[in-house]
Amino acid sequence: MVTHKRFFARQDAARTVLSLGLLSLGLLAQNCFAQEVRLIVSSVAGDRLTAKPKLHFHKSSAAADSTFDIHDNVRLQTMDGFGASFLEAGAICINELPARKQKALFRSLFDVKKGSGFSVMKTVIASTDFQSAGPFYSYAPTPGDVEMKDFSIARDLGPNGLIPYIKRAKNYGKFVLEAPMDYPPDWMLMDVNKNQDVNPKYYDALSRYYLRYLQEYQKNGVFVDYLSLFNEPSIYTKIGWPEINVLLRDHVAPLLHKEGIQSKIMASEPPRRGDAAKFYPTVLDDPITVKDIAILPYHAYDFKDADKIAALHTKYPQFHLWMTELCHANAGTDHPNDPLPMGDFMDGDFWGQQIFDDIEASASAWVYWNMVLDENGGPWSVSVVHSNPDPNSQQPVVIVDRKQKKVIYAGVYYYLTHFSKYVRPGAVRIETAGKAPGVRVVSFVTPDQGIVTEMMNSNKVDTEIFIKFHGKTLPVKLPATSITTAMWKATM
Repeated sequence: MVTHKRFFARQDAARTVLSLGLLSLGLLAQNCFAQEVRLIVSSVAGDRLTAKPKLHFHKSSAAADSTFDIHDNVRLQTMDGFGASFLEAGAICINELPARKQKALFRSLFDVKKGSGFSVMKTVIASTDFQSAGPFYSYAPTPGDVEMKDFSIARDLGPNGLIPYIKRAKNYGKFVLEAPMDYPPDWMLMDVNKNQDVNPKYYDALSRYYLRYLQEYQKNGVFVDYLSLFNEPSIYTKIGWPEINVLLRDHVAPLLHKEGIQSKIMASEPPRRGDAAKFYPTVLDDPITVKDIAILPYHAYDFKDADKIAALHTKYPQFHLWMTELCHANAGTDHPNDPLPMGDFMDGDFWGQQIFDDIEASASAWVYWNMVLDENGGPWSVSVVHSNPDPNSQQPVVIVDRKQKKVIYAGVYYYLTHFSKYVRPGAVRIETAGKAPGVRVVSFVTPDQGIVTEMMNSNKVDTEIFIKFHGKTLPVKLPATSITTAMWKATM
């Protein structure tokens, strides 16, 4: 017989179990609602791509003056990738390291799981200021060799050559490759000492030069995805954009089509953002030329005028824009007196600002200049007549101390890696609205419907911001002088 006392005790126990069950269901529902967010941080305090404790979105309100609203229904440009440049100077430095350090360095640059996962890379057609394995050279050294009978890429096949360098990198990751040219063979110029414009009578010969370059590289295991006719025309080869248009439209493109070349064409690479906005209409408004242009590359050596790139994208929205070269150099005007290279973390914030500028202006790729240099910012090539000065110390992504056999990752490496590693090709930038002093935020949706948000804090103190997504709020404390990557699923 069950007493009244025992009966009520059993009822109380049942109610307790039911309450605990409902509480558990409530907590489970809350946890499902509170989206989990991964955080990766690099900061002046010492974090280097460091995973932090996960955060969660909540229903709480946020302060209006430090809130960034992410709208994944507003899609902007599709990203193609991030990277740097293959140059002989880098190969020389890497080849002087012990084998295990060489492998670790390649992995840190190209392996997406264990490193940066660089996905858009630049190489060069013959000599530049950092083709340092020998004197200034071209692939067609014989004057008047219009049929390219003496054409040779032998130097690029050498131990410090570009082809072994590129092929080694391909063992660690996957990337597309673009290649511009500083100068054609000197004999194709009007006068190498006075007028470095291409003599129009050699337009067909120069077209064969490009053709043979693409063919010989492919024969030796390197496919060049994008051919860019000139690197910084007016600074190196003194050729105008109307002449570039004629060369491309009437000579280069028809020959490449005739020969079945699969490489796509870039017209040339203006040295500054403002130049891109000024000169690209010359070729893009030609109804014939425009059909053969695949990508609009530009350099950003004005360190400003991102709004002009945004305007260029608005005018020609069918083209992807790529920022394909930028660095600090003693020989230029941006860092004439600073000791280069800089091995500490502090240069990263400057490059982070540049990356944000170009991405927010609609660039789909961002490519630094020298990927690897030594402790002196070299070795550099010297040819004054070809605008390759001495000295010419520059800032790379990675410094190899050739004396101590030591590898140093500059600040630009970490800021660039936050993008290259987590914002993979095919990600789409989405609208991010908001502002906070010293803070920049840009967001992307990935092909697998994840969200990647890059947050840069240029303040010298920790700064709290709020990320809003689908009506939910994520408080984030950004360390002083840092970049933080946040990742979560788009469905909440």
